[in-house]
Amino acid sequence: MAKPRASFACQNCGALSQRWQGRCEACGEWNSIVEESAAAGIGAQAALGVRKGRVFHLSNLIEADQPTPPRILTGIGELDRVSGGGFVSGSVLLLGGEPGIGKSTLLIQACAALASAGRRVVYISGEEAVDQVRLRALRLGLGESPVELAAETSVEDIVATLSAGARPALVVIDSIQTMWTSLIESTPGTVSQVRGAAQALIRFAKTTGAAVILVGHVTKDGQIAGPRVVEHMVDAVLSFEGEGGRDLRLLRAVKNRFGATDEIGVFEMTGRGLAEVENPSALFLSARDLAAPGAAVFAGMEGSRPLLVEFQALVAQSSLGMPRRAVVGWDASRLAMIVAVLETHAGLKLSQYDIYLTVAGGLRVGEPAADLAAAAALISSLSNIALGADSVFFGEIGLSGAIRPVAHGLARLKEAAKLGFRRATIPQGPAERDGAPKDIATSKDLALRNCAHISDLVAEITVGRKARGREAPVDD
Repeated sequence: MAKPRASFACQNCGALSQRWQGRCEACGEWNSIVEESAAAGIGAQAALGVRKGRVFHLSNLIEADQPTPPRILTGIGELDRVSGGGFVSGSVLLLGGEPGIGKSTLLIQACAALASAGRRVVYISGEEAVDQVRLRALRLGLGESPVELAAETSVEDIVATLSAGARPALVVIDSIQTMWTSLIESTPGTVSQVRGAAQALIRFAKTTGAAVILVGHVTKDGQIAGPRVVEHMVDAVLSFEGEGGRDLRLLRAVKNRFGATDEIGVFEMTGRGLAEVENPSALFLSARDLAAPGAAVFAGMEGSRPLLVEFQALVAQSSLGMPRRAVVGWDASRLAMIVAVLETHAGLKLSQYDIYLTVAGGLRVGEPAADLAAAAALISSLSNIALGADSVFFGEIGLSGAIRPVAHGLARLKEAAKLGFRRATIPQGPAERDGAPKDIATSKDLALRNCAHISDLVAEITVGRKARGREAPVDD
């Protein structure tokens, strides 16, 4: 029998090559290619010799005697929201985040909540000893929770131990980069080991019905470390985000086969662990300067949740031949488009100014409905006129200068009215897509100002009157 040929795999992207190279041609990473056995991994024995296939059972889609298993609710509302209403039995989730962001803290709290409800929960750590995990639980006040702990890295031993007792409802593997399987001849953390260990754990989840959460490290650019194929193998990929100098944490669903991918969960790091933030809008708008020019409140949507955040802009005279354009929390190309529309269709001269734009609170906004709030912040900073502290903005700006309606207009207006805002600058008739503005319970306290063109917004801020037609506003 011929000796299996060795292949070389990139530890950053998983690309395969027939020879060693100093630089990966697929991702451009240096010194990331490692030699691995081509016949190693799940199914390797079948590659080394012929195996007779077995006949397996085929189920019917319309079988009525197989009820849909209920979701596993953790009791942590923000986590259940992002996962699509709880964990599905037999599903595998991949949770990624930077070191120290709070991944283990969140999972310990979820495990303790489920174990206290009478379910069997197993927490397996490959990075810490059992005593270290127990000390963290004691610090969080969860020392009395009946969570089963283990410090193990062998996938075969983990699967055998979990299969010996009662089926667990939830299994946490922290982290997948530390796991290894004896079927693969490479060190833990390599592409083959991560892929093989994940495949074995996924097979265990599918055959037993236990929900499995895999914790993954992230690279320098924020991507989950390891081969991208692992993200395709699991059912859901959750990303835990946050800034080192802030207590705010955001949980996002990057992929979810059982729910929406545009939901977010908001947490705040406290001395007793992660606390849910029931009103994120109030948190993002706290401590804002109400009289400062260049600040506009945007009524946005994150999944099914309306969320109000503040856009801050600074337009300053530039001494450089090419003015600066700096953006934090928003798309830089989107800012360039808004600046071009303001210059072309509103008559504002911004090419000689440095422009800085940021989303306060560390949140990243991606929906086009933020165009109107960003434009209002730029106009306010350029004209040195403060916008009303009780005003909100939302709407999409087209290249022609027209302000286009956006979805979920009523939900945005209701959230703004609930937080005490009294004026809303919106596109022409956006609420009619969901219902008339009079249907809003608090519409009597919320004055709606419609803008059909970008020149209307400029006139509203600088002159206080509607622009006639589509001419650029002029000084009185």
